[in-house]
Amino acid sequence: MSARYVPVGWNASKLVYDAILLIAVAIYIVVFLWLAPRYQHVTLPLDEYSARMAAFGTCAFFLLTAILCIGPAARLDRRFLPLVYNRRHFGVLTCAVALTHANAALDWYFSYSPLDPYVALLSGNTSFRQVSGFPFEAFGIFALAVLVLLAATSHDFWMSFLTPRAWKALHMVLYAGYLAVVLHVALGALQSARNPMLALVMTLCVLLVGSLHFAAGRRPARLAETQGEWIVAGPADTIPEGRAIVVPVAGAEPVAIFRADGKLSAVTNLCAHQNGPLGEGAVIDGCITCPWHGYQYRLADGCAPPPYTEKLVTFRLKLDGGTVLLDPRPNPPGTYVEPLRVA
Repeated sequence: MSARYVPVGWNASKLVYDAILLIAVAIYIVVFLWLAPRYQHVTLPLDEYSARMAAFGTCAFFLLTAILCIGPAARLDRRFLPLVYNRRHFGVLTCAVALTHANAALDWYFSYSPLDPYVALLSGNTSFRQVSGFPFEAFGIFALAVLVLLAATSHDFWMSFLTPRAWKALHMVLYAGYLAVVLHVALGALQSARNPMLALVMTLCVLLVGSLHFAAGRRPARLAETQGEWIVAGPADTIPEGRAIVVPVAGAEPVAIFRADGKLSAVTNLCAHQNGPLGEGAVIDGCITCPWHGYQYRLADGCAPPPYTEKLVTFRLKLDGGTVLLDPRPNPPGTYVEPLRVA
């Protein structure tokens, strides 16, 4: 961490993450614009403006599908976790691509309208009582508004201002935005499409998102054994030096048990910054270090080193032979607990 404020904290992983995203989007757009005219089975070839709209529109849909797949995929397989850490960058890029699609549509369809393009967009089609010819633009406007809202509130300031819980609830609106995108395409492009490929691909994407969330939701949580009021965390020798294990607690947030210098300390698994998964982090310079943004906390009392003031909830531990037992009753944030020596 640094005591100096910076609007965006860049590091090597973020730069690589963003570079891969930008390169992938660029490749997709170029390939789409090159291939689309060659696979058009129509008398009138796809014009340049329509191809551009389709390229950015489909790209935004695929990006949004990928975003919604990352969370459940990471719950099913930890190898997807690195994709979660900078997912907000993914969302901002998706918003930019969607805005480009919307701008291209406005420029092409309403440039020669005697009305203002935005007025023409909202008043040009009002057939809300029929499916064929339904003003699909309304769903696109709603989805774009959701993406802009989430991109605008993606910065850490909004996480702190709204609180992590409220911020998370706000960003769940993304699912409504995704549904709006599906309806926008189904009532728009699919109505005039002669090639079934778009319908097939969109259906597969929707099924992928739904099946991953269903599988992640059905995955049973591992329930730890108990000894009286204590939870059996497991053998002490299974906790690697400088790392942690995460212990589920019924009706509460999981607890991360870290090992450092042959001693064990237990804190909540939620980082005080953005609820990052501390148990996936490591002990660096004698402090628990969150894998998301590098926030650090002392092992014994869960306090961030000065000049920072964040504090974590701590927990008591004890040994029963070689087995670590966890007291699930949390101590107030910042409470000192003597580390448990195991080696």
